[in-house]
Amino acid sequence: MTRPATGFGHYLRDMVYGALDGVITTMAVLAGAEGATLSMRVGLILGLANLLGDGISMGASNYLGMRSEIEQARGSVAAEAPWRHGLVTVAAFIVVGSAPLLAFVVSAFSGARVFPVAALLAAAALLAAGIVRARFVEKTAARSAMEMLAVGALAGGAAYLVGRVASAFLR
Repeated sequence: MTRPATGFGHYLRDMVYGALDGVITTMAVLAGAEGATLSMRVGLILGLANLLGDGISMGASNYLGMRSEIEQARGSVAAEAPWRHGLVTVAAFIVVGSAPLLAFVVSAFSGARVFPVAALLAAAALLAAGIVRARFVEKTAARSAMEMLAVGALAGGAAYLVGRVASAFLR
């Protein structure tokens, strides 16, 4: 199976890259804040800052990386339009990466604790992204979804532990 020249499948790599990193880094910020027993207000501020700052960084990095690869191969930058790949990465990062932050809205209306809701929303976003990804990579939806969830769980767990340990040492 080759990468489609146009359409959704053409930008699959950029969408998976942005969506996975968006959810993981945003959730990692919240997990680190929870592990360090920081207020969720701090988590929200850092989560929003991550969503915008890291999203822009990811999109620019994807654009410049792809452009560099094309230029190195002496290809046509205009023909591939790497700026579109960068924009897709930013969009996927922000849209899917905002899922854990929706916990603040849910919590405001329901009174539920923010962190568990954020973890559930992040897991749901990762599972959904994995299911969409499966349509293009000849894997079952379950396997693709579990791959995405496993990466997210590993990163979130690591961030939580760092928050816990750092908080204990910095008292």
